[in-house]
Amino acid sequence: MIAVPVSDVLWHPSPNFTPRRDGLTPTLVVLHYTAMHSAEAALERLCDQAAEVSAHYLIGRDGRLWQLVEEDQRAWHAGAGEWCGVPDINSRSIGIELDNGGDHPFSAPLMDRLEQLLAGIMQRWSIPPDGVIGHSDMAPDRKSDPGARFDWARFARLGLARQGAEASGGEGGLMEPEMLTTERFRAYARDIGYSAPVDDQALLRAVRLRYRPQASGPLCAADFAPLGQAELWD
Repeated sequence: MIAVPVSDVLWHPSPNFTPRRDGLTPTLVVLHYTAMHSAEAALERLCDQAAEVSAHYLIGRDGRLWQLVEEDQRAWHAGAGEWCGVPDINSRSIGIELDNGGDHPFSAPLMDRLEQLLAGIMQRWSIPPDGVIGHSDMAPDRKSDPGARFDWARFARLGLARQGAEASGGEGGLMEPEMLTTERFRAYARDIGYSAPVDDQALLRAVRLRYRPQASGPLCAADFAPLGQAELWD
């Protein structure tokens, strides 16, 4: 069994898995929130054969870590969607469920344990920071997890997630109004992985959940900054 190399991981096997298709190995990590009242309730559902859902790992608010599916197997956590132009994210990813409802901060023990777990997974499978995504990134029209309360910036600083670029040069470096088109935004978002065929509002919502969770209103210059198009800010 390929397991996280910590002594207190709790092995709790789920029947809900299959071999990865076409010989694929993990190139992504997908983060989720459970949206349930407790980790135990989530664990029960993830191991219920009738539910037909699972994940490789579940982290409780108190930092407890359960492994449900071996890393080299295909857990059923992502569903329909795509990233970087490829579907069947389940065959290409490791899924981590976080004990959180999406409407409150993630606990310190949970976040500390996630740091440890992510670092190990990324090392074992040579997954780069760009390969750590949220469920909402690959399924913008269906999902919002891990949600606006998840601290992506913390993991980016540690090299455990993509670092969103920031606009440089202050107000004087902002894009010209004629450049603020949905077509340009879609193209730049696709360049960093957002390839799911969704409408403009769903895409904007997903990018903001990841990089500007407090933002609202129509598309603006600040929405382009995290996409890394540095030449736009010259």
